[in-house]
Amino acid sequence: MKAARAFAPASIGNVAVGFDMLGHALQGAGDTATVRLTTSGTVRVTAIRGVVADLPTRAKDNTAGRALLGLAKLRPGVGFEVELDKGIPLGSGMGGSAASAVAALVAANSLLTKPVPLETLYDLAMDGEAAASGSKHGDNVAPMLLGGLVIAPVYGVPVRVPVPSTLFCALVHPHFVLETRKSRAALKGAYELHDFVVQSEGLALLLAGCWQKDFELIRRGFRDVLVEPRRARLIPGFARVKEAALDSGALGSSISGGGPSVFAWFDSKAKAQKAGAAMAQAFRSVKLGADVLVSKVAAPGARVL
Repeated sequence: MKAARAFAPASIGNVAVGFDMLGHALQGAGDTATVRLTTSGTVRVTAIRGVVADLPTRAKDNTAGRALLGLAKLRPGVGFEVELDKGIPLGSGMGGSAASAVAALVAANSLLTKPVPLETLYDLAMDGEAAASGSKHGDNVAPMLLGGLVIAPVYGVPVRVPVPSTLFCALVHPHFVLETRKSRAALKGAYELHDFVVQSEGLALLLAGCWQKDFELIRRGFRDVLVEPRRARLIPGFARVKEAALDSGALGSSISGGGPSVFAWFDSKAKAQKAGAAMAQAFRSVKLGADVLVSKVAAPGARVL
């Protein structure tokens, strides 16, 4: 049987101002999928290893399995067997469920005589992630596929946003699980129109700052008045961690995806490294251990190994 292995990186969803529509790749963690091409017309998840092993093995309930089921439907007579090596903790806010789907699709697509285009991979990956998150959104899968900072539309091809080469991210992952469904449930309820205007302004300023390589514009836009206020209470020590980031020179800081990881952007790697240590210490002050990842915002996307 033909086989291929692919790696998909962790990612930061929302990026404060772009709920469900903006995300960026993250170096230092990821999932690997080994996919074998079969003629069975079915999909089997044969092994799950790594930092998370207790996951569904029935294809339709597994993010990688569901994504591959969609790909198999597009190629009648084709089937897949997939093994997953998990490098991203679930419930971490680092796109752990999305990474498995993306890695599996990239590996499987490389085995096809006629690979499907990016737009199709993107849609299949969103379908796959929905097996875990309960909703279809692309702010994790899009940057995993393309790398860097990416606008993730509901329909059509994702758009990569150019960023300054010295733009770095520090992400701190506390040793605490926050389920995606619980995090999304916290967002129920009405929002003020004024808050949507403020959030939209922030998104516009941040994107303009990235395109123009203007750190001050990025700083002005980096704020979340919609999602962060409702999710902050779910993360022990969040206010202290964000304060540590800002005191260390962050352009802005917020919750990574659904949390509990907290991230911040900086105009240099040195600042990001220093801040990461301070943010981890802030989590330790509330008796939570934490891991630190420092990455370029323009981090690479998924690749065949």
